[in-house]
Amino acid sequence: MWWLFFVIVPSFVVSWLVGFALRVWAPRWGLVDRPGPRKVHDRPMPTSGGLAIWLGVVVPFAILQIVLWLTFDARPSQGLVTPEVVAGFLPREWLPEEVARHLPGVWAQSGRLWTVLTLATFVMILGLADDRWKLPWWFRLLVELIVAGVTVAEGYRLTLFIEVPLLTGILSILWIVALINAFNMIDNMDGLAAGVAAIACTVLAAVMLLTPKPLTGEPQLFVAGFFLVMLGSLLGFLWHNRPPARLFMGDAGSYFVGYLLAVISMTATFAGENTPRHAVLAPLCALTVPLYDLITVVIIRLRAGASPFVGDTRHFSHRLVELGMTKSQAVLTIYLMATSCGLGALLLHQVDTFGAMVILLLVGCMVSLIAILETTGRRAQRRTKNSQKDSLAGFSH
Repeated sequence: MWWLFFVIVPSFVVSWLVGFALRVWAPRWGLVDRPGPRKVHDRPMPTSGGLAIWLGVVVPFAILQIVLWLTFDARPSQGLVTPEVVAGFLPREWLPEEVARHLPGVWAQSGRLWTVLTLATFVMILGLADDRWKLPWWFRLLVELIVAGVTVAEGYRLTLFIEVPLLTGILSILWIVALINAFNMIDNMDGLAAGVAAIACTVLAAVMLLTPKPLTGEPQLFVAGFFLVMLGSLLGFLWHNRPPARLFMGDAGSYFVGYLLAVISMTATFAGENTPRHAVLAPLCALTVPLYDLITVVIIRLRAGASPFVGDTRHFSHRLVELGMTKSQAVLTIYLMATSCGLGALLLHQVDTFGAMVILLLVGCMVSLIAILETTGRRAQRRTKNSQKDSLAGFSH
């Protein structure tokens, strides 16, 4: 419990405090989301909450990096941290043994950590620029593809037990770009995107704590810790974003969160020597809802002859409101769907192939049920509208 406390609380406090400042400063910087035809809010809202989420993640890791420098008797003389150098590190004697034994591993991963955070910061800045100046969609997509390509070139990629590097590289780029845009699209109601992301982080952190490393058999504390730092930052931001929202995360936040969830889920080991291969599908279960929204919105827009890159009110949450739900009910429904699908991820590494098929079928049934209810509701609405038109036409005659 102390480990959870010291991982989650600092990021929560940073994000929470920065949120108060942004609610005052964002309008002065021109970072305001104004009401419009495809907006659900009726007054100008500060839209720089992504900065709070970003600082909630970066600041605790920066403090951790400083602590690492202060708690080792030896430091590498070169830029590279080799296993031999790490083995030579001697944590200070005053450190608790439970903490000291993990520090060399954390130090060894610090280079990769800051590579990811640097690229995530670049994506966040792209979103921040879009929040301020409304960049064209093709430019944003191009930058996303470039950042995703650099990420894959740095060694972060899906494996899926496919021995074709070109194919896994392409799939990895698509995975990163898809999640960036999925969280950007689902960020359309108070508390929605941050809440769904928090649920995903909770589920994936739990999976990492339950899934042992292939060689040591220990929980994957580093990856779990990253997800929990994200969770704390998201919860701190949700304090300001819960209905009625006083601060929006904007594209800066949705891009940052989507990128990190995509990349960190690729760094995790979901399957290994003692874990069945189908466990690699855990992120797909945890992130079903944003992917469902992305896919269905694109299909609906294409069917309507509209551009899939132009925003509208055809999102999952909007469609639930059109069926008669309040905005709060729509958000809660999506939370429950995200949780239900995410729970399957907790079991994938514990079941055989048949059990995995059952879990995936349950997730598929959940998604299909929602889709059927949506379709039926929209048809009923169209019939009602047509009947009303016919009645009015008959009355006029």
